Amino acid sequence: MELEMKYAIPDKETADAIWNDPTIQQLADPSSAEKVVMKAVYFDTPDGKLSKNNMAVRVRYEGDSVFATLKWNGSAVNGFHEREEINVPCGEEYFISSPKELFRESEDGKVLIDLIGDEPLINLLEMRFLRRRIRLQYGASIMEMAIDSGAIITDNGEVPIMEMEIELYAGDPSDIQQLAEGLADAYGLVPENRSKLVRGLAIL
Repeated sequence: MELEMKYAIPDKETADAIWNDPTIQQLADPSSAEKVVMKAVYFDTPDGKLSKNNMAVRVRYEGDSVFATLKWNGSAVNGFHEREEINVPCGEEYFISSPKELFRESEDGKVLIDLIGDEPLINLLEMRFLRRRIRLQYGASIMEMAIDSGAIITDNGEVPIMEMEIELYAGDPSDIQQLAEGLADAYGLVPENRSKLVRGLAIL
């Protein structure tokens, strides 16, 4: 289960201010701070069977590593996102070839395979962004704050990415909500209930 808070950031200056916020610096493990270039490709069947069933398949570069991800049962209220997720290390060839077989070993992956059958998975849209991320300890919880800036790229145009995510690694979900809401109040952030994928699908 992935649990995170997501907020839209209005501009780069606000993003930099959040990253350098004194409270964040006090909570952070400085050795965990890093910048990672992300490139992601999202797949679906030609008739959109995955999105119609609240599922998503993604292959993403995270720095020098490549992961295939299956997501399902996603929901979001006031910027708080919950979804089930499986991540599988893979090779870069899966940016082009269908990654569905990578999930065959899990029960939930078999649901995906049964759902789409012999239908091909096609490249639906791409995302390219820079992620700044750092590990935080707040309350009884360990979490990661990430600030993303870049673009969602589709055949119908691009959508900018400028957002903050705080993901719970261990502990109490109320801790990420409390921290994120405090930052939102301080910097005038708006809760983002739409995933990057949903925003890209909106212009296709």
